[in-house]
Amino acid sequence: MALGIRQNQILDLARSEGRVQVDDLAQRFEVTLQTIRRDLGELAEAGLLDRVHGGAIPRAGTVNLGYEARRRMNADAKSAIGAACAAAIPDNCSLILNLGTTTEAVAQALVHHSNITVVTNNMNVANILLANPGCEIMVAGGALRRSDGGLVGELTTQFFEQFKVDYAVVGTSALDHDGDMLDFDLAEVRVSRAILRQARRAFLVTDHSKLGRPAPARIASLSEIDTVFTDCPLPRDLAARCAEWGTQIQICPAHPQE
Repeated sequence: MALGIRQNQILDLARSEGRVQVDDLAQRFEVTLQTIRRDLGELAEAGLLDRVHGGAIPRAGTVNLGYEARRRMNADAKSAIGAACAAAIPDNCSLILNLGTTTEAVAQALVHHSNITVVTNNMNVANILLANPGCEIMVAGGALRRSDGGLVGELTTQFFEQFKVDYAVVGTSALDHDGDMLDFDLAEVRVSRAILRQARRAFLVTDHSKLGRPAPARIASLSEIDTVFTDCPLPRDLAARCAEWGTQIQICPAHPQE
């Protein structure tokens, strides 16, 4: 299917924002609601969007969401996960924080830690931790992605191979029911694998939206992770596998009173 100019723009908006609304699109493009509904219907038929009430969202697995959309998604859960993970990290230690909005939530919760060294390929993490005078920050080299402030590539991988840290804190774009952590970017996957190799203990921080989501590239198995910090219980079969592997699961609900 050849997309029109307006349809391409709608698709770009959906990918960057995470969702588009019929009313907003009609006003933006100065066309009728019926025209927008027809555009969304054709994009859905092409397998690029999924229709939802009042609008559409990107089809799962076709593309990773834009950074701002990911940052806003499940923000309360990410904050709870970040706080719980940071609480498990002591003062006077070294750690690696990789790319992702949930690892940035961990960085936010580390601003009062003392005498820590943080190695990162996430410019947002580095900027957050500037507020902590007790944190030495080491930033990887590599190709900078303007979309999310991440550094990736062979130089980044080689940089991490120079370290041996106490903790690795990593995120993931998707987590399948076999317990495999997945991503959309093979260059980012290579960096994440290097990070896991260079740490004595590995923590995964991920909210429930990543579970069962498809992505084409495999990072590692949860069997290689010491603790998973997440906001909802894992499915029973996967939780049983984690128990067999010795992978601990820490549930960090966004609203504990509920």
